[in-house]
Amino acid sequence: MSTADPVLLLFTTCPDLASAERIAHALVDERLAACVTRQEGARSTYRWQGEVTTDSELQLLVKTTASRLDAAMARLVELHPYELPECIAVEARAGLPAYLDWIRAQTREEHS
Repeated sequence: MSTADPVLLLFTTCPDLASAERIAHALVDERLAACVTRQEGARSTYRWQGEVTTDSELQLLVKTTASRLDAAMARLVELHPYELPECIAVEARAGLPAYLDWIRAQTREEHS
């Protein structure tokens, strides 16, 4: 399997379990992510529309590839309840080669 397609970790947060599950399921079902890990109990403090606010959120860690990133972010924004959702991707610098290959395999577009 080619290692030319870098594996990325895409971070986002969701306000509730329902939106987190909807986004996670869609991204994996549509092969835009191999796996989405949901971490409950996140607390985010940020400035929005001139106010400093703190909210409880769920952190999503989306495992995807560079070739699927644009489509994954577009779909995430489409499904997300926030006006401006967090979408930050970082490249996986290293990892278990078999796991990285699995991510690549799970995010390949299916061809009929």
